[in-house]
Amino acid sequence: MEMNESFDTSQIVAGFHERMSKVALFDALFELQRKREPDVDGVSINMMELGLLSLLYFFEQKLLRNPRAGVKELAAFLQAATADQFHLPMEGFIALARTIIQVFRPATGKKRSFPFYNWETRKEDRVFTSILKASAFDAKTNTQYYALDEDGLELVFATKEFYLEFQLSIHQLVLRKQLEKGEFQGALRQINEMRVDVESLQERMTKLAHEIKRSIVSEETLKKYSGLLDDIYSRLQREHEEFEELRDFVKETKDRVYSDTLQQRQQQAYEYILRISGELEKVHGEHTMLLQRSMELKTGALQAAKESLYYTGMDSFNFDQDVASLIFGSPLPLDALRGVLSPFMGLEQTMSWSPLTVFAEQNITGDGEEGHREEAFLETDDSHEMDEFVQQRGKRFAELMQDVLDIWESQPFVRLSDVVEDYKRHPVKSQLLEQRVFYDFWLILHQRSPLRSHAPRVDGESPLTGMEETLMLLGNRTLIVMEEAPILQINDRYTIQDMKLLWGDSI
Repeated sequence: MEMNESFDTSQIVAGFHERMSKVALFDALFELQRKREPDVDGVSINMMELGLLSLLYFFEQKLLRNPRAGVKELAAFLQAATADQFHLPMEGFIALARTIIQVFRPATGKKRSFPFYNWETRKEDRVFTSILKASAFDAKTNTQYYALDEDGLELVFATKEFYLEFQLSIHQLVLRKQLEKGEFQGALRQINEMRVDVESLQERMTKLAHEIKRSIVSEETLKKYSGLLDDIYSRLQREHEEFEELRDFVKETKDRVYSDTLQQRQQQAYEYILRISGELEKVHGEHTMLLQRSMELKTGALQAAKESLYYTGMDSFNFDQDVASLIFGSPLPLDALRGVLSPFMGLEQTMSWSPLTVFAEQNITGDGEEGHREEAFLETDDSHEMDEFVQQRGKRFAELMQDVLDIWESQPFVRLSDVVEDYKRHPVKSQLLEQRVFYDFWLILHQRSPLRSHAPRVDGESPLTGMEETLMLLGNRTLIVMEEAPILQINDRYTIQDMKLLWGDSI
């Protein structure tokens, strides 16, 4: 049978190492399955099932925050759990517990090794797992205590058919359902499991920070960790939002239960809901710190890794070896030589001037002379009449100037802010604040300050423009416009700097 050309085997075997690492978690259980241990009656003991029971026991101790769980404690649990199935003395259960712990955590103290052939790299590969870890040691009794390690937690969660990354989200959903059904005791246990999830995420975040510092040696690994941090942050953000909703839901439930505290059956429920509220706040606080930690990794650790990668490349770069030897050692063709040298050459820059500058307008003034200042406004072409827009704008300008002069009568100067406040008190005039012409008027005053009136045009001359006709209202006075510091937010659309109008010397 011929292979389809579009059938890419590399896509199938991608991530083979990560998949085998999940399989390696169960290797310890299958190793226990191969062991044969009979009880006093000759009944074969299922070591694999006892191994899983032991994992559940250590998981329960983690929920209860009990760091003192050793061989004797595990043996007592196994004896109580299998009393109706196997018949062994206490010494026999102690031997079973020691065997199980040594399989999960070898006596050498090293991690378990799981060899396999990696079909992605086509090489022999190996996965290391750590199911149990040492948690405490009692020097008086020479007793070692154990706790579930990260791989042990993942193995326990894997038996529930969901991944460790989504464990917290699933617990949040289960907690909401339990609160809706009034199962407060189960909800309290669910919060304890959520706390364990958060602690596990904290440990993984710490390990990830160390991996970022020592593992980023190329641009590819940098992109890989950058994408991983983005995924972690988005997941933590969704969990944080769910925590906020859970807190509000718990508060509503607490208020509802409080109204029924007069009944005896609701008294215990109210005590449970108070404990649930307090424990949820603690877990939420720890999770918020975890979210902040992920942001720090994104902004701080990843940026430091980028800089480290840059300076590492700069330090390892050798011009003679990487460039000169390439050019002279193996003579390159001209086109290839340009490609090698182009990154090291800057753009050509030349000083030049245009011959057209000779014909540009020249500013010719003698010593002590002032430059000519054009005070007149641009006029329309004589061959065309002023359009309706210019006429309307000139009319508006005249009305605005008259309003300013009316406000100015009782005070030595007037500000733009004063005019705006006066307009806001009049329903009709306030509509001008929504129009562009109001702001054009003030901008022109500011640009042409100081402003003076123009003499009336005689017959035969072009008619006055809208602004020139407006300035006729000044008479023989000079208008000076000065800027003020505040910025006026007139409305959602327009913002303008405040101005102050003063009278100058008479003409």
